[in-house]
Amino acid sequence: MFTGLIEAVCTVKSVRRTAGALSLTVDLGELANESKIGDSIAVNGTCLTVAGLDGNLATFELSTETLEKSTLGSLKALSKVNIERAMKATDRFGGHIVQGHIDGAATIKAVKRLGQFADIEFTAEPKLLSQMVAKGSVAVDGISLTIASLDQSSFSAAIIPETLARTTLGKARVGDAVNIETDIIVRTIKKQLEKILPQEEKLTVEKLKQLGF
Repeated sequence: MFTGLIEAVCTVKSVRRTAGALSLTVDLGELANESKIGDSIAVNGTCLTVAGLDGNLATFELSTETLEKSTLGSLKALSKVNIERAMKATDRFGGHIVQGHIDGAATIKAVKRLGQFADIEFTAEPKLLSQMVAKGSVAVDGISLTIASLDQSSFSAAIIPETLARTTLGKARVGDAVNIETDIIVRTIKKQLEKILPQEEKLTVEKLKQLGF
């Protein structure tokens, strides 16, 4: 499990493609000192297993499923990626529950700079947006963010200077594709309520409010 608090922005050293798979090598820098083969590490929010470790260089093997669900297939040498190692049982929980299981991708629609802050708007498919709630949590490329606003085609988040400085969102550009993991708690509640409500009754934010959520 992860928290969505990025430890470092690291550099992709190489990408090697084979039939239906991809081998990704990332320079973990100092994070490699406490990493070992078999560890789970979130790369742009995607939970990957360290398959090889040579000094600071960690190699990950990506399956077809991972490539289909995430944006990792578009990475190339020198790409920058957000890195978070799996949370220890004794760690302080500072973000929100992030599994590292990508639900889909979104596209940056607008970046509005407000001094040292930024408002970023993302477009996404209705299926992803239906699993979000305003003021709830979402992981964007592994970064724990709070949803500032939400409509039928997009959502936005207010990014603080610390996040801009310590993650890839500091260089976000319109048109960039990002990995999205919606909040597991919201997804679980939504699924259970869909079982309880009549099939013909659509679950909406207004209905959730009526039910006390």
